[in-house]
Amino acid sequence: MERAPDAPHDLLSKDAVSQTAHRPLHVLITTDQHVESLGGVQVSIRLQREQLERQGHTVSVLSSARRFPHQAHPGDIELPSWTLTRDKEYTAAWPGKRADRVIDAALAERPPVDLVHVQGDLWGAIAGYRLAQRLGVPVVHTFHNNLDQGVRSISPIAAPPFFAALNLIRKRLLGGPTRKGDRGGWRYLASLSQDAQALTAPSHYFAEELQRHGIGPATVITNGVDDAQIDAALAAKQSPEQRPRPRLVWLGRMSQEKRVLDLIEALRDSGADADLDLYGGGIQLSQVKKAVSKAGLEDRVRLHGRLPYPVALAELASADALVQTSLGFETQGMTPFEAAALGTPTIFRDPRIAAELGVGEADAGLPGWVSPGPSLDDFTATLRQAVAELKTKAVRVPDAGGAFRQSRQTERTLELYRSVVAEANIGA
Repeated sequence: MERAPDAPHDLLSKDAVSQTAHRPLHVLITTDQHVESLGGVQVSIRLQREQLERQGHTVSVLSSARRFPHQAHPGDIELPSWTLTRDKEYTAAWPGKRADRVIDAALAERPPVDLVHVQGDLWGAIAGYRLAQRLGVPVVHTFHNNLDQGVRSISPIAAPPFFAALNLIRKRLLGGPTRKGDRGGWRYLASLSQDAQALTAPSHYFAEELQRHGIGPATVITNGVDDAQIDAALAAKQSPEQRPRPRLVWLGRMSQEKRVLDLIEALRDSGADADLDLYGGGIQLSQVKKAVSKAGLEDRVRLHGRLPYPVALAELASADALVQTSLGFETQGMTPFEAAALGTPTIFRDPRIAAELGVGEADAGLPGWVSPGPSLDDFTATLRQAVAELKTKAVRVPDAGGAFRQSRQTERTLELYRSVVAEANIGA
């Protein structure tokens, strides 16, 4: 698979980086949704913070405030917010002067910020860039989401005026020109990130997608899996239980782009003799329940709701296979990486995620099943094949030498941080 080129900051002099090699940093991460809300980005940021703090760094995380009780982290900075969804899971904030005052007050008692790591697209990102401008510190920008596709999948008609409005807001609050070139979300993201000192992406295929739309080059640093939780899940893992049929699991947010309804239809039409456990919640939860009932699968499909992360990993470890259902939406697709770290194979609908993990590659490729095409019929046939193979033998993913663990990714992130800070100090 062709890889995205290295970003310029990978080439910075090691002598310059060594000047900051041993001192602790204060990293301010900005994102849109509170890190205790549902979502792969939120899980990733929590793990990044944990690893960085373990190594003695200070990490502040800026986001819109949650609208129901939660356990606050001392490094959280929560902006005044309003709810976006009926379940109050997701919120929004206005990243203007009031937000600036909240941020400045929170930072007054903390060490000076060395850099801002933007890991959002909307209010969190704009608030982060405004802070970097005020403090004169560098920005690392990670693109987690395919904003253009996500908005267009929800409302194709409303997408053009939405992106036009975003660019107007960005220009009003940040200044700077609107980048020419690709339309819609890509133009907005290019304009938003034009002052970043380094760009990163969580997969090679998304880094290449960004570059096709005039953004990049971006350094590829994948979102990792919690080392301690993986070790705990593996230590607690028992010998495979005797089951009457293979047990499949699906974890995630039940929303349109995740295509969980397609999985119910595929399981029904495939005739695959397997049990399916669905973990997660979201706006399509009631539709999923109805679809299971309509398909006559209540005896084999179980809905469990949202799980704590350690429990979710334990369920992954004990499953015969994970099912990955979204198509062309994920910028990495975290659950197959978690499954691989636990030795559990994945049934993939999206071949790009499978390729990122090396599934299907000759010789050294990891075991798994990949849909040969995008149609639901293709996915249904793949599901049928996977279950048939799992009924005859257990399939496990071999240890990948810790490649999927967050500690490995944090090492690479710290190298980039120090490179960016060193370059900023040289240019000061």
